[in-house]
Amino acid sequence: MNIEVSQNFKKMTTKAIFSIVLFIFVYLILVILAISVTFSCLAMAFLLIFGKPSLLTIGLGAGLAGFGGFILFFMIKFLFTSHKIDKSYLTEITQQQEPRLFEFIQHIVDEVETDFPKRIYLSTDVNACVFYDSSFWSMFFPIKKNLQIGLGLINSVSEQEFKAILAHEFGHFSQKSMKVGSYVYNVNKVIYNMLYDNQSFDKAILYWANMNGYFSFFIGLALRVIKAIQWVLKKMYDFINISYMALSREMEFHADAVATHVAGSLPLKESLLRLQLADYSYNSVLNFYEGKIANNIKSNNIFKEQQFVMNFLAKENDLPFKNNLPFVSENDLNKYNKSKLQIKDQWASHPSTEERIQAFEALNIVKSNSNNQSAMDLLRNTTTLEEQLTQKLFANVNYQEPATILAIEDFEKNYTEAFDKDSFPKKYNSYYDSKNPNYFEIDAVRANHNFSFDELFSNEKVDLIYEHIALINDQNALTQIALPASTIKTFDYDGQRYTAKEAENLSLQLNQVAENIKVQITENDKNIYAFFLAIAQQSNQENKLREKYLKFFEIDREYDTLMELYTKLINATDFIHVVTPFTQIYTNFNNITLLEEELKTEIHKLLENRCLETEITHVMRENFELYLSKKWDYFINDNYENDNLNIFFKAIHNFHYLVARNFLLIKIRLLNFQVYLLEQPLNEAYSTNI
Repeated sequence: MNIEVSQNFKKMTTKAIFSIVLFIFVYLILVILAISVTFSCLAMAFLLIFGKPSLLTIGLGAGLAGFGGFILFFMIKFLFTSHKIDKSYLTEITQQQEPRLFEFIQHIVDEVETDFPKRIYLSTDVNACVFYDSSFWSMFFPIKKNLQIGLGLINSVSEQEFKAILAHEFGHFSQKSMKVGSYVYNVNKVIYNMLYDNQSFDKAILYWANMNGYFSFFIGLALRVIKAIQWVLKKMYDFINISYMALSREMEFHADAVATHVAGSLPLKESLLRLQLADYSYNSVLNFYEGKIANNIKSNNIFKEQQFVMNFLAKENDLPFKNNLPFVSENDLNKYNKSKLQIKDQWASHPSTEERIQAFEALNIVKSNSNNQSAMDLLRNTTTLEEQLTQKLFANVNYQEPATILAIEDFEKNYTEAFDKDSFPKKYNSYYDSKNPNYFEIDAVRANHNFSFDELFSNEKVDLIYEHIALINDQNALTQIALPASTIKTFDYDGQRYTAKEAENLSLQLNQVAENIKVQITENDKNIYAFFLAIAQQSNQENKLREKYLKFFEIDREYDTLMELYTKLINATDFIHVVTPFTQIYTNFNNITLLEEELKTEIHKLLENRCLETEITHVMRENFELYLSKKWDYFINDNYENDNLNIFFKAIHNFHYLVARNFLLIKIRLLNFQVYLLEQPLNEAYSTNI
């Protein structure tokens, strides 16, 4: 297949090649300097040690040698690293096992005119990719690629859509010019290795620094030199990465063009739009079973459950079905996106969904022989394979007792009940989905019989909410653009081009518009309260309504404070995940003491909260009680106490979950009570328009 490469692709390829050449030039200069320094240090060390042998000169000589050696090793350490893909979660399949799938892939490979994968693996997720083990040397020696296909993906697409997705993956390797992307990728990895992949190097530095004072001094000097080298490399990394990302976006467009010529424009578009729903459904199933670990319950087939959730959510959101699959339109994807800000993200590796759709719709290729059967029909013994992969996924979960299988019927029932329990009533027309009732003075609002439910929760009122959200998000983005560190030079807002210097002024303008809209939304929230207050008076429940609003406003205020405490704890413990001097570790844990006291006080409150009685599992309560039972030491004799840290982090994360859970339940109870008021026989007149 010979698809013409666009002028923009050629332009980005040229830029990428230039960035590689520039890096090689800069790197060679740095290596020559490092070699010069190393040999100079070794020469001086030799003269010191053999010129006047003593403990002092031996120490100084060894320090000098270490100084040069560490700098040179830093510059070449990437040569000894390789990137091995973890395949433990993958299941390899052969042609004998899946002949129809292999034949299907062979047809695509032949049409795209590329090589058949070295191996084909199945995973559980909603994804497909081509991968290979790589190192620096893979730039010079050809490596055959492997194909990974997620069963969660196959489960969510038709055969023709699956063809388009695989053709996209093979399209990345169908043109010789695509090899440039591989070179840029590997150069990026080299620089990344020297900038960020330094754990073993840092440990070696600390080990030698603790040997004696001479080493400590010279290693300190070496680290200063390395820091200067990293500054140069960081500039190169940014420059090369921008080139790579620009090329990567063009590679995606090219791969889409290949897929479109193989399978047609429509299958690629429809699968791309549906995959977000498919992925959300898959993760919803995993989250469901994560909550069942304490009860020792697992799935027998997550793919049947993913399919149920995907169809269930489609019906909940009034999506139509096509070829027995949910049909997601562009309007569905961007239904609530009211942003007017357009920024060309130079760091994005993929074009936006809208850009991709626009590109392959422009090709307008129609394939009359489309096969719209489920892609799962390509597999042999589908149910057995689904169950095998499900078992492999759950094999890594640690259950306290032998796990029991949840029947599909019970999953559907439990999931539906949990969804209904955590959902806001549909009567509100999504008014509360992304907002909470705005605060207002309860006692300043009087009952009003003149409002209608349809007016208060109309599409216009909902649009106002999402317009306000978009304004806040755009304002925050403009504030970041206005910062000196921002790399964005220009942007579009509402169809007009602006420079970064104009961002701050535009942000202030948006802030004023957002405040005006917030006033309108708050006024509508007051009217909603007045409307329901009038209904509540009919059954003498106005005090109950008032109490629920006051309770919500109280929880709303507390929520921000408690989440701030959680954020402080997470930030304060970040040092655990990086190499940190022992003295600093002790100091850091001492500084956390006050935060822990505050955390324990709030945990006590959560344990006494009646609203959370059924939400706090037995395992959660046990861990909380263990954590509260004493003051724990997390670093003893220069070693982390991992068991104690595990207790601490479980307490932190369970605290975060319950704070968010409490807020949601209080909000749902308020909204459900308002619906309850509407549904009273006495209030039929208020609900006739719903």
